[in-house]
Amino acid sequence: MGFIGPNGAGKTTTIKLLLNVIKGNSDNVKLFGQAGNVVQNKQIGVVMDIPMYVEDLTLRDVEKAISSFYSNWDKNKYTDYLKRFGLESKKKVKELSRGMKVKLQIVVALSHDANLLILDEPTSGLDPVARDEICDLLREFVSDETKGVLFSIHITADLDKTADYLTFILNGSIAFTGTKDELFEKYMRVTGGLHDLNTDQKGFVIGYREHSTGFEGMLETTNSSKLPKTVMIERITLDEIIIFLNKGVKLYD
Repeated sequence: MGFIGPNGAGKTTTIKLLLNVIKGNSDNVKLFGQAGNVVQNKQIGVVMDIPMYVEDLTLRDVEKAISSFYSNWDKNKYTDYLKRFGLESKKKVKELSRGMKVKLQIVVALSHDANLLILDEPTSGLDPVARDEICDLLREFVSDETKGVLFSIHITADLDKTADYLTFILNGSIAFTGTKDELFEKYMRVTGGLHDLNTDQKGFVIGYREHSTGFEGMLETTNSSKLPKTVMIERITLDEIIIFLNKGVKLYD
């Protein structure tokens, strides 16, 4: 699931609640159907934009430091994944590139057989090749239908490659949650001239904005018949959905 929304919408707060880093006002936060506990935490792999490992540790030292926290830690898996991803066990964390640090966190998650990966902007600032490699790893991980990924990110191209589901959050409330296909079926991009719409018709356009030659915005597909045939309705991009929802969101009840 891609977890999207503008800065300050509540994505990082949600992730902190999931990880039990902060406490909420209710018991509504559940992992694997239950309130969080230590056993469930062992089923989670966390991948941040920058790993929380001591920079002077070698990758062999990272394994020694972390393995004791997981009863199902697999030393052989850790070694095999390091080799597969081109990570040298003698290297120190501070010697790794950003892309390699992200891979290291995924290696740790895979080595204790995590069932859920929670990623907070892991591909931001990476070059396209490194981002593509990370996306390949995620696709491979979720090929096992018992495993899942919550992927908080601003780079929509990566979501197009990896996400099956999307949740859009704004000001702490959900604006949309469902499959990626449902999102693109729900909304369309609409453009037209300055005088094509009357006041009532403008109310159907989410994020309505005018420019010198006309208007643009987003339309729920079910409302397309309510606008005149003079307007143009076309497929919308994920970036545009985020922008228009942010400008004129209609929140779920």
